[in-house]
Amino acid sequence: MQNLEPVTVTIHLPDPHKKQVEFIDSKATRVVTVAGRRSGKTIAVSIMAVEAFLSGKRVLYAAPTQDQVDMFWRTVTRSLQEAIDAKIYYVNQTKHIVELRGTEQRIRAKTAWSPDTLRGDYADLLILDEFQMMSEDTWGLVGLPMLLDNNGKAVFIYTPPSLRTIGKSKAKDPQHASHMYKKAKAEEAKAAEAGTESRWAGFHFTSHDNPYISEVALADIVSDMSSLAYRQEILAEDVDEAPGALWHNADIEALRVWDAPDMDQIVVGVDPSASSGGDEAGVIVCGRKNGVLYILDDMSIQGSPTQWANQAIKAYHKWKANLIVAEKNNGGEMVSLTIGTVDKSVPVELVWSSRGKQLRAEPISVVYEKKMAHHVGNFPFLEAEMTLWQPGDSNSPNRLDAMVFSATKLMVNAGPSASEWLAALKKKNAEAEAGY
Repeated sequence: MQNLEPVTVTIHLPDPHKKQVEFIDSKATRVVTVAGRRSGKTIAVSIMAVEAFLSGKRVLYAAPTQDQVDMFWRTVTRSLQEAIDAKIYYVNQTKHIVELRGTEQRIRAKTAWSPDTLRGDYADLLILDEFQMMSEDTWGLVGLPMLLDNNGKAVFIYTPPSLRTIGKSKAKDPQHASHMYKKAKAEEAKAAEAGTESRWAGFHFTSHDNPYISEVALADIVSDMSSLAYRQEILAEDVDEAPGALWHNADIEALRVWDAPDMDQIVVGVDPSASSGGDEAGVIVCGRKNGVLYILDDMSIQGSPTQWANQAIKAYHKWKANLIVAEKNNGGEMVSLTIGTVDKSVPVELVWSSRGKQLRAEPISVVYEKKMAHHVGNFPFLEAEMTLWQPGDSNSPNRLDAMVFSATKLMVNAGPSASEWLAALKKKNAEAEAGY
């Protein structure tokens, strides 16, 4: 009988920096971490996953995109490579699985644009990376039940959403990860006051906290960013209103209504996606009643020109609108042609805008300031774009542009020119204040 020598292998985990260690070692069963770009958050959860796996746990990691999954997977497999080569662990590179045969000890990595891709599994440790990009159902309806068998642990990681990323999220509320982080910190504080252990823990670290990235490169990147983008993506600050924004959350909330009267006129605003590759197109429905603006619907969609054209037509018929309006000098001809190809009966008006985005948006912000605008219900993505866009930023988001197009048609272009309209509005308010 042949004597087999025991195989000795080494696990090669990256050396975590101080901020990573803080949340890797957390004993809480609900851990929420907000971190800046390239701060090392995915490396940190890779370390956490390997350590849990080595202790016999079943780990499921999920991220919105394949690139994010691949980054996690490379760290995991490099750490375990000697054991994999020695056939101690089985690995399936296609399914991103590493496991100890015949046991429940396993790491699996999956994409999670749709919550349903995670169904049918369970875990001792569930890691949801870039959680702000995922649907809330990924946790509430799918992830949470996965942990019931063993009272497992959940880790949520995210970078605060910016105008660059907010339209790509699958969530109903683009700030849902931020709300969870605030809950974690509140639960921590409550437990500390009571002298008990908290199930929740919240952690925060910035891109500057990662000692393994180039400070020179980071400084170069920062110099090209807006102050708001720097706060969100490098300092990992949850910002829900940009300095100098034309719209404010408090004003929108104060004017929110849940029912609207029959409209005098309804317009669908369309801002087409910047490419044919499935970027988001803004489709916003606005109405006017007795000189007051109502935001009725946000039907924005990610998809091809045919898909957003069908969506605009759907909005037109759903709301019995008077017309669809789009900017002529920014893809408007394509809007008219595409919609006409799908349904020739739908009227499309193209408006030529020679003014900058800020000048175009300002008259509509005045409508809000004068309490002449109401949101009929909640439109979290549109409202996030309105309150995060800064005047001077040429890259205004699609929902905001679509809203401005339709609101301008209803509130400005329906009567005198924009300058005359604003002058008349200011005069009217001055007279009211003087008691005329």
